[in-house]
Amino acid sequence: MHLEIITPDRKVFEGEVASAQFPGVDGLFEVLNNHAPLISALKAGEVVLNGGSTRFAIEGGVVEVLRNNVIVLAEGASA
Repeated sequence: MHLEIITPDRKVFEGEVASAQFPGVDGLFEVLNNHAPLISALKAGEVVLNGGSTRFAIEGGVVEVLRNNVIVLAEGASA
């Protein structure tokens, strides 16, 4: 699936991933290929890609999952 992590001032990540784990406001959740459509608020924490091979710290935001495209609009992020 295609994932983008975007902050107000830059695009932090763009690429294909097999899995992505997010710090939802109600707890951690994981998105895999062909996931059902979803919009969720995110709290500060870590976005973990491909089982831990890549990690990004985010300051909260929103994630949208639709047709194997995942967009994270984060208030701030760092690798």
